Amino acid sequence: MHIEMNSNLLISIVIPVFNRSHLIEETLQSILTQDYENWECILIDDDSTDSSVEVIQNFIKKDERFRFYRRPLIKKKGPSSCRNFGYKKSKGSWIKWFDSDDILKSNALSTLVPFLNNNFDVVISSLEYVNYNKVKIDKKHCFLSDNLIDDYLVGNISFYVCTPTWNREFLEQSNQLFDEDIYNLDDWDFNLNMLYKNPKMKFINDSLMFYRIHENSLSNELIKLNFNEIKSEFKARNKHLKLLEINKKANPILLKKFIKNRYSYFLRLAMIQKHPKRVYFLIGLLKRELLLFNFLVFFKTLTGFLVYRIFNRGYRLIK
Repeated sequence: MHIEMNSNLLISIVIPVFNRSHLIEETLQSILTQDYENWECILIDDDSTDSSVEVIQNFIKKDERFRFYRRPLIKKKGPSSCRNFGYKKSKGSWIKWFDSDDILKSNALSTLVPFLNNNFDVVISSLEYVNYNKVKIDKKHCFLSDNLIDDYLVGNISFYVCTPTWNREFLEQSNQLFDEDIYNLDDWDFNLNMLYKNPKMKFINDSLMFYRIHENSLSNELIKLNFNEIKSEFKARNKHLKLLEINKKANPILLKKFIKNRYSYFLRLAMIQKHPKRVYFLIGLLKRELLLFNFLVFFKTLTGFLVYRIFNRGYRLIK
């Protein structure tokens, strides 16, 4: 049974699209079959070269609530600029950012609606992890914390881009939404910037969507040492180090230690894989150890790397 539409509560779902023809049909179908009807879906194509646009146009023929735009050529390529552009085209009083490979459960919007009021700036729900074929993955989504910013900074909890639903009045207080210079950790960066503003938050335990983890997921790109993605990650994290020094929302040492551990993780991977950028990760790690005054660890790291270069072993010394 459909819930009666409420003209005062239009939900805008904003989706950037790039070469997702093999997945986006299922994503759009999950939106089309929502049991809450008062939504619009804003789709921004990021210069796809496959048949994604054709799939989208077929859905537009089915339902005019789907609206399609191409990223203006004057805007930077990437999901952040597409989301910002989609936001400007949206009309809803509540905004849900979404990805082109994820799937809403049919009762997702109707479950959210009772909480979408001016008592809250954002409503955050849970999700289920699935693989490419929608088979459930045994992984728990952690999104609740008594130390929200601290735990979000270091990845103890995660919202992704898709589990929060934002009050437009709150978003309009920001001069910038998504940082268009960041394309890896764009959701982490965005959510932190919003958390710094102390939003009125509502958490609901319901799992309202399926979140795909597949071969081309960002986490797998990092494991494969996609250097551009890794550089973008460190750019985002260093940005927030500077912000924390100013806004005092958390102790910067937390993030400094986390960044150091990330350099250590990537250096070990690079050494095992004999990646040409392993010296880059070594220098980054050594710098972070000096900034933390970890002089003993600094020399242990350097020794481990030299042993590795001479004997092709020793990466276990790097922690």
